[in-house]
Amino acid sequence: MFDALSDKLQAVFDRLGRKGRVSEKDVDEALREVRLALLEADVHFRVVRALIERVRERAVGTDVLQSLLPAQQVVKIVHEELTQLLGEPGRLATASTPPTVIMLVGLQGSGKTTTAAKLAVHFKKQGQHPLLGPADPYRPSAIEQLSQLGKQVDVPVYLGPERQAEALCRAALQAARTKHLTPLILDTAGRLQTNDDLMGELVRIRDDVKPSEVLLVADSTIGQEALKVAQEFHSRVGLTGLILTKLDGDARGGAALSVREVTGVPLKFIGIGETLDAMESFHPERMASRILGMGDILTLIERAQETVDAERVQAVQRKLRSGTFDLEDFLEQLRQVQRMGPIDQVLSMIPGLGRQLGKANENEAARAELRLTEAVILSMTPHERRNPELIGGSRRRRIAKGSGTSAADVNRVLSQFRQIQQLMRRSIPANSAKRNIDLTKLFH
Repeated sequence: MFDALSDKLQAVFDRLGRKGRVSEKDVDEALREVRLALLEADVHFRVVRALIERVRERAVGTDVLQSLLPAQQVVKIVHEELTQLLGEPGRLATASTPPTVIMLVGLQGSGKTTTAAKLAVHFKKQGQHPLLGPADPYRPSAIEQLSQLGKQVDVPVYLGPERQAEALCRAALQAARTKHLTPLILDTAGRLQTNDDLMGELVRIRDDVKPSEVLLVADSTIGQEALKVAQEFHSRVGLTGLILTKLDGDARGGAALSVREVTGVPLKFIGIGETLDAMESFHPERMASRILGMGDILTLIERAQETVDAERVQAVQRKLRSGTFDLEDFLEQLRQVQRMGPIDQVLSMIPGLGRQLGKANENEAARAELRLTEAVILSMTPHERRNPELIGGSRRRRIAKGSGTSAADVNRVLSQFRQIQQLMRRSIPANSAKRNIDLTKLFH
């Protein structure tokens, strides 16, 4: 979502960095371009004005302009002010006596039900035992949708006879207490903030179950309208935080940068994809780093820890050292990379690399190469995958036909496999059992 803004900001700072010395005029020219880039990204004009004023006040000081690397000092200041603008890390409150209740509110179609399931996945990863509570008796199949999502993520869903929202929430709370499940995630019905009756229902639910968190789920693609919605919900119900969905889309994303400053409500989670594990706790410093093209190594490490099987990695390393690493192992490694998320999203977290690939327009090529490689390997027999040296001309033609590729594509995959096999064998000393395997070189 922030690709266009990132490219513009990086271009501004690159030009500033090419100057040996930086004057106050240079800073002002750069900040004019930063202001324009932020406004084009749909950041609220008051937020832009305040941010630019703070940056300029710090950037035109003698310590900055007369430093050895003034351009880098300016970038550092922008990063710090952007981090402050974005607010605090997304931490959730917990009840002193379980269960902790999290109440999701928002407009219809904002993604509350899917977000409820994503939150459940988030808590399961932390070792907790959540319960999903449907509180939408109005939308046809709303309860069934939540029930199906609960099955997908292996989280229980309260399914009782109640037909009123308040009664559903009270019953779900009692069920959570009885079964010792926490947190209870309540998926309320979507509603317009101008509907007094439905907004009053939210207030009654809040007063009944006394949630630790009241989180607004907002679609980031609706731009500054999300800020108006947040302000109205906050004034009527009292929000404790926001979850912005669809931050992996191609909208301008200004709402994410404006929401804390305009509404006073902290951003706690961001949705970064359609899968039920595609949600992250909000970290302002990491978000600022991504926007400024500095990467996000911490999030990359966290994703790797969640998705990569450490025991499997060590087993592969042993096979590499013994010379028995085959195409089945190679396919498993590719799938572990894919489980970390879209390849361009993963690469964008590596400082410098994501930007280089974006400039060369290679993100889609990398994704296509992954798909082609997987198709070719899956078209081989298990015996061929374990013994790739057996693949001759006739086998190559059969594999190409089965995978919808060409014999040249099969040759390229086999050649890449041999190269990565040799590369990894050289990179893993005999006495090393914990070194990470890096497959990104395959797509350079």
